[in-house]
Order: sequence, then C-alpha cells, then structure tokens
Amino acid sequence: MNKHKKDKIAIVTGGGSGIGLAITEKFIREGITTVIIGRDEKNLNRAKEKLGEHCYPLRGDLSDLASIPELVNTIIKQFGRIDILVNNAGINHKKDFTEVTDEEFQQVINTNLTAVFVMSREVTRHMLLQGSGSIIHISSMAAQYGLPKVIAYSASKTAIDGMTRAMAVELSPKGIRVNAIAPGFIVTAMTDAALNADPERKNKVFSRTPMGYMGTPDDIAEAAFFLAGDSSKYITGVVLPVDGGNSIGF
Repeated sequence: MNKHKKDKIAIVTGGGSGIGLAITEKFIREGITTVIIGRDEKNLNRAKEKLGEHCYPLRGDLSDLASIPELVNTIIKQFGRIDILVNNAGINHKKDFTEVTDEEFQQVINTNLTAVFVMSREVTRHMLLQGSGSIIHISSMAAQYGLPKVIAYSASKTAIDGMTRAMAVELSPKGIRVNAIAPGFIVTAMTDAALNADPERKNKVFSRTPMGYMGTPDDIAEAAFFLAGDSSKYITGVVLPVDGGNSIGF
C-alpha cells in the first residue's frame, strides 16, 4: 500500500452493492478510506463486515435532496476532507414510453441527475478549499446510443455526460478533475436474470460487443481507481466507455 494514499478520503454513493461495492473494494485495497452512502442498511453493514475498518457506511437517501448538505458535513466533521467522489447511485424504470408517468420520470431524474448535482456541489465546496479533488460520475451506454423503454434513465445519463464536461471546464482550473465512466454490459445478479429471461436481447448484447463477453464490476472499479488518482492527472472532462467495444460495435 502506498503511504501517500493512506490519507485519501473517498465517497462512493450506492457503495453497498454491485458496481459501487466493487469500486469501494478497490479503493480500500489501495489504502483509500471510503465512505459508502446507501439506503439499504443491510447492504451497508454487509459491506462493512467484508471490507473492514477503512470502510465507513453512512445511511442516506439521496433522493431526499435537502438531506445531502448535512450528509456531506457529517463526513467533513469526521474526516476533515474529501478527495474523491464517485456518484454511482442510480435507479431505472423499464416501461413503454407512453406508459411512463410524470412521477416516474421525475423520480429517475431526481435520483440520477439532480441528486448527483447536489452531491457534487456540496462536495466541491470543500474540494475548492483544498484546491484538489477528483469527481467521477457513472454514466451509461444509454447515453451513447438509443435504448428502448428506459426514457427517463436515458435522459438522466445523457445529462450526466453534459454535466461532466461543464463541471470539468469550470472546476479543473481550480484543481478539481471531473470525469465519467460509461459501463457496457456488466455481469451482476440483476443483468444476469434480465438477460437469461430475454434470449433475443442477450444475443444482441453479445453480437455487438467486439470482445465477445460481458464485463465485471471489477473492470469498472479499475477505471474508477485510475480516474481517481494521479495516474490520470492530465485527464478531465472525459466519458470513458468500459464496454468491450460495445459502444463502437456493429
């Protein structure tokens, strides 16, 4: 473990399961103290048991925007600084376009976009005082090309890509780098069940992925660690597809 990384403090939203958990594991393995924010206390506690003393679970519902400043203050009070923010928490509704209600649309936008903005704003205020930081948004293939039946999700993730560039241009002169990762099809319990139930979709996924197989949460974690640290110190404002070539596949 690198000594100088010892003091780094990271926040991973939705860090209790899936891609967020893999990112948290990678950070902790590399000596980065990581605060995971999530709604599900069971998931958070499981992660804490698995990952040990450098993992700090914090229960919070990011869709409750008014609660976010206090969450961030709690972290600052305890650790004094925030070096890395990974905005990973997100939700999705799969539904025919004309069936999506106003409330459902707003709910996805609120969690996937507005909460990411509020979280980033509050953390940035502290990063500006330090003159350094790395913010990583988790985008999606839904922002790279059209996916049916996920209209709100697609809108939210496309907005995340635009926000990544706008934030990077404004904040990078002040020492804060902002990037995004666009995962391709990643093997999780959720995708596994969905694809096995839909052979046609499964076939489509593999046929347009040049590498011919799905990624793992660890693939995303490696990219997040790269973007979080000094190896990427001259990289800002990029949306990095980690997708086996899916976004350029035919």
